[in-house]
Amino acid sequence: MAETVWSTDTGEAVYRSRDPVRNLRLRVHLQRITSSNFLHYQPAAELWKDLIDLATFRPQPTASGHRPEEDEEEEIVIGWQEKLFSQFEVDLYQNEAACQSPLDYQYRQEILKLENSGGKKNRRIFTYTDSDRYTNLEEHCQRMTTAASEVPSFLVERMANVRRRRQDRRGMEGGILKSRIVTWEPSEEFVRNNHVINTPLQTMHIMADLGPYKKLGYKKYEHVLCTLKVDGNGVITVKPDFTGLKGPYRIETEGEKQELWKYTIDNVSPLAQPEEEEQERRVFKDLYGRHKEYLSSLIGTDFEMTVPGALRLFVNGEVVSAQGYEYDNLYVHFFVELPTTHWSSPAFQQLSGVTQTCTTKSLGMDKVAHFSYPFTFEAFFLHEDESSDALPEWPVLYCEVLSLDFWQRYRVEGYGAVVLPATPGSHTLTVSTWRPVELGMVAELRRFFIGGSLELEDLSYVRIPGSFKGERLSRFGLRTETTGTVTFRLHCLQQSRAFMESSSLRKRMRSVLDRLEGFSQQSSIHNVLEAFRRARRRMQEARESLPQDLVSPSGTLVS
Repeated sequence: MAETVWSTDTGEAVYRSRDPVRNLRLRVHLQRITSSNFLHYQPAAELWKDLIDLATFRPQPTASGHRPEEDEEEEIVIGWQEKLFSQFEVDLYQNEAACQSPLDYQYRQEILKLENSGGKKNRRIFTYTDSDRYTNLEEHCQRMTTAASEVPSFLVERMANVRRRRQDRRGMEGGILKSRIVTWEPSEEFVRNNHVINTPLQTMHIMADLGPYKKLGYKKYEHVLCTLKVDGNGVITVKPDFTGLKGPYRIETEGEKQELWKYTIDNVSPLAQPEEEEQERRVFKDLYGRHKEYLSSLIGTDFEMTVPGALRLFVNGEVVSAQGYEYDNLYVHFFVELPTTHWSSPAFQQLSGVTQTCTTKSLGMDKVAHFSYPFTFEAFFLHEDESSDALPEWPVLYCEVLSLDFWQRYRVEGYGAVVLPATPGSHTLTVSTWRPVELGMVAELRRFFIGGSLELEDLSYVRIPGSFKGERLSRFGLRTETTGTVTFRLHCLQQSRAFMESSSLRKRMRSVLDRLEGFSQQSSIHNVLEAFRRARRRMQEARESLPQDLVSPSGTLVS
């Protein structure tokens, strides 16, 4: 027969359950180890190590010369927050003068009923529920590590002293606050004392009265067998853990006549029957269905749709940061320009904005200003021309970075522009900026001392303005200087009936979206091809203007 070993791991274990905690059942078995059976539970490796005088485990004789068997061993099944009275509580609450609170009078009535019905079913094992006035002293000396020389910090000491119970708050008389809700000028001591996390928990202690026979009911003989803690998320903390396949736990009493007790804790919660699981599944299905209907009622049945053949664009954007600029205290002025054809926006829609003034911080070699300024807008695209030659345009985001100093002098730090993404989703765009400059030292001195600098009257001049109708846009003579960059974060959402239909309209809209998606690339290629076409036209005009004797029949120049 294999020898049973003691379980020395008395640490806590954490479980998570979706079932109601009221279904929890624990079986606690408590047995006194006598001198005759102590060696049976002693590990073989420790049989001759740290010997204990067997006389201390000899049963104490009663008046008849023996101890009752029911006093040697006890086993009981306990439910969650089930109250089992100790002998001390029975003796206490039988005296009506000792009752002070409504809970005390309730316990007195229950004890009187138990006495009339034949007495309580437990002898040594009892419980302290979450409503009882009991605190385990071991909770005040918790350790965060396994080191023997651990020195607890201030926060550890404060957390150990917190009574994490869910107490019912009593109403305030006359509606007058007993303490201030907000402390406008907290002291350092106040901050230290209140910087403690207090998570509400329900606690239950399973106790044992290990006093001598016929001397039960003394506080000094009470010992904690198990502590259970449950929070609102279904997390169950058990200390020590369920016995399971491990050996029993041991308790060694103190005093002249030491006694050794062993106990086990097992989870005997009943398993749900198949019909109960099916019923629970139906209840949850009905609950989720009602919750879905509730959410639908909040949203409503009228979902706003776009007109046929139209595309709706939602943009939730953010001016994230700006970096690489010469001066401090930056702010950004930005606006969205919609193409003049096919695009429109609601009358109440604001397509421009100005960020707050932000001080820069050093990040590596650059100075960065973090704005985190949100903005939003929506626009509509209605495309009626489905010819292949039509090239739809996409909205453009322009930005102007300025600086403001202590004397309210502002300076233009840079201009930039970027085409909005044509695909839905999240996008992070970095816009490079430039600013116009003047020649000479006087302009720089004026910019440094009195502020001000060259500005663009039309910010759309950063790209090709939408109002420009000519063939050539000349920037000859405009001197510029590359400055910093501005980072935008855009969340784009597109809505169209074409996304829901499978007709030819969807195919036509898909072709439009494909062209929109490649608008920036197509416009770049178109500009390059147009430049080559113009250069070839100029060369042809130059050849025609030359004398015929300098031009060969093939069209090349004669050296």
